[in-house]
Amino acid sequence: MTYIVLEKCIKCKYTDCVEVCPVDCFHEGPNMLAIDPEECIDCSLCVPECPVNAIVAEDDVPAGQENMLELNRELAAQWPEIVERKDPPVDADDWKETDGKLKYLER
Repeated sequence: MTYIVLEKCIKCKYTDCVEVCPVDCFHEGPNMLAIDPEECIDCSLCVPECPVNAIVAEDDVPAGQENMLELNRELAAQWPEIVERKDPPVDADDWKETDGKLKYLER
């Protein structure tokens, strides 16, 4: 089992989760993070660190977001690794409660 970043992360991109990851499996894109499912060791340390609850176990992916496992795999292969916390986008709080953000994903 691996953990997955859901579309809730898009346009929020809080990076609190990356500091607690013991294997550095997070990758940073323009407006979202992704987890490399091949590197994730299923420790779950990142889950409580996410202020928008955008990280879940692959067995707990909400209905309609099943594509996020493959998307995390694809994006993690393309994006650089991130290992230190960064400031979120200035408008991140404005996007916290927004659903259906996949259309805003920047690759």
